[in-house]
Amino acid sequence: MKKVLIINGHQYYDVVARGELTNKIIEKANKFFENNGFEVKYTHIEKGYDVKEECEKFEWADAVLFQYPVYWMGVPWIAKKYFDETFTQGRHYTSDGRSRSDESKTYGSGGLLKGKKYMLSITYNCPKSEFNNPNGFFDGLSLDEA
Repeated sequence: MKKVLIINGHQYYDVVARGELTNKIIEKANKFFENNGFEVKYTHIEKGYDVKEECEKFEWADAVLFQYPVYWMGVPWIAKKYFDETFTQGRHYTSDGRSRSDESKTYGSGGLLKGKKYMLSITYNCPKSEFNNPNGFFDGLSLDEA
C-alpha cells in the first residue's frame, strides 16, 4: 500500500484568505488517494503540530502533497516555519551534502529522505490570463515557470 502525507500550509486571513479553496483541493485529493488504495495522514499546520510526530510522518510517507496558497511569491510564513522546524532536527538533514574531501558530493545532496515523491499544489489569487502573457504581471512566464 502507498502512504501519502498531505500538508495544509494555508494561513488564514479574514476576508482575503479564508482557506475554502485549499480545503476543497485537499478534500478532493484525500478522496482520490483513499479511493485508490492509499493510506493517508494529514497535517493542517495552522491548527498546530508536534515536530517529532511530523518527522515521523515524513519518514512513514512514500509521497507528500504540499497544498498552500502563494503569498507575496512564497509560502505562507507558517509553512516556512513548519519546514524549518521539521527539517532541521537532525533526522532528515545533517548537512547540505557538500564535502571538502569529495567534490562529487554536491550542494543539496545531503538530505536523508531519499526516494520520496513530492507534489506542490499551489494557488495564486490571480486570473489564469496573467500566465503566458508577455504584458502580464509574470512577464510571460507560464504557471509552472512562475
